[in-house]
Amino acid sequence: MMNIVSAIFDRNSDDATAIIHGGGAISYRELHDRVCRLSSALQRHGCWPQSGIPRVALSFPSGPDYVVRALAILHAGGCFLPVPEEFTPYERDQLMAITSADLLMTGESELTNVQHEVPPGFSVDELEAIHPAFIRFSSGTTGRAKGIVLSHRALLERITAANQVLRIGRGDRVLWMLPMAHHFAVSIVLYLYHGATTVLVPVDNLLKPARDHGVTVIYGSPYHFAMLAAEPDAAPLPDLRLAVSTAFALPESTAQLVRLKFGLPLQQALGIIEAGLPLFNGDSAESKPCSIGKPIPSFQAKIDQDTGELFVKGPGMLDAYLSPWQSRDSLLQNGWLETGDIAERDADGCYFLRGRMHTVINVGGLKCFPEEVEGVLLQHPSVRAARVLGREHPGLGAAPMAEIVPRDPSQPPSVVDLRRHCQRQLAAYKIPFTYQFVSTLPLTSSGKILR
Repeated sequence: MMNIVSAIFDRNSDDATAIIHGGGAISYRELHDRVCRLSSALQRHGCWPQSGIPRVALSFPSGPDYVVRALAILHAGGCFLPVPEEFTPYERDQLMAITSADLLMTGESELTNVQHEVPPGFSVDELEAIHPAFIRFSSGTTGRAKGIVLSHRALLERITAANQVLRIGRGDRVLWMLPMAHHFAVSIVLYLYHGATTVLVPVDNLLKPARDHGVTVIYGSPYHFAMLAAEPDAAPLPDLRLAVSTAFALPESTAQLVRLKFGLPLQQALGIIEAGLPLFNGDSAESKPCSIGKPIPSFQAKIDQDTGELFVKGPGMLDAYLSPWQSRDSLLQNGWLETGDIAERDADGCYFLRGRMHTVINVGGLKCFPEEVEGVLLQHPSVRAARVLGREHPGLGAAPMAEIVPRDPSQPPSVVDLRRHCQRQLAAYKIPFTYQFVSTLPLTSSGKILR
């Protein structure tokens, strides 16, 4: 069976730099040795099962040691279950219960057995038959969230496909800004497999290390790029060749600010944990900064004419949903994946995200996408951030309401001014009927608005 970590080190095990961090640097040779030592220690540990593929939950802060631990779990033949740092103990226990985790690795107790009162809610035999490497939840661990299962083979397929457009190689130094529990497959694994250097720096101190280490690639969310561009000393980085925005829709204001401050276009990509990186704005980032571009060479895309939902098809698709168990064949429609995104395609074949199927507000039978309204509100000079939600309305069924973070809390824009601003760009049914001024908006660890 192919192991993605063995594949990484078959290609890269020399003295080239794999990771730069606050305490120094780690070469590929040193990373290989550290991973192999920990992998062997795990397999000798009394908790490690003698047969099967153990599901190992990793609860550990992002950093070089996180990378070593995650790779060692995979190298030892385990299935890696990332536990987000922001999870409460209850949420962590829920994740481990849903996945029926065998082991928990932490910084305190290192490796412990996990006991469960009920048997797994899925077939362990079916799971192990696909040689699982990775199980991740896309939106929490309660309600309708489903664990997304990726095999070693699927990981290899998707990082190979994504690199057809990213073209990351041994000369690249990639600035890391994202939480590792949420972003590991088409990022850390991709960078290591293709021999690049990953530069790990504190989120509150990005530009100086980016200059000091000659960063060539920045990959992050619009939230992180807005933070970068807002730095007082934001200016072009001499070695920067590629800036990729993913995780959620890119506001035009952020794209323009990054272009102004750093002197190159911010290229938006559609990143989906179920599919990898199927679309990328490689050719139209200057003229159409808010487009997610076109399908990468290995992918196809289409839009359902009735619902407007985006479908994608290509290599590296998820192998299954864990609970309730749904295999790849039962999930895909002749190879096509429902993304849950509402999209449009223009005459040039460029795709644009318009919203999410589950966030659509039905206003008297008309569809209102919160993301579209938020984009208009963010164009107002007095608005720093905005969130639009649907609220019950006695006559319309539902109607949009807006939460606004003003740029100057002492002088927020008037409600009348906000309404007039929206009226110039939006149909009447899309205009928020109430406005609430707040100091902050709840965000996920990736910078997405929490709805």
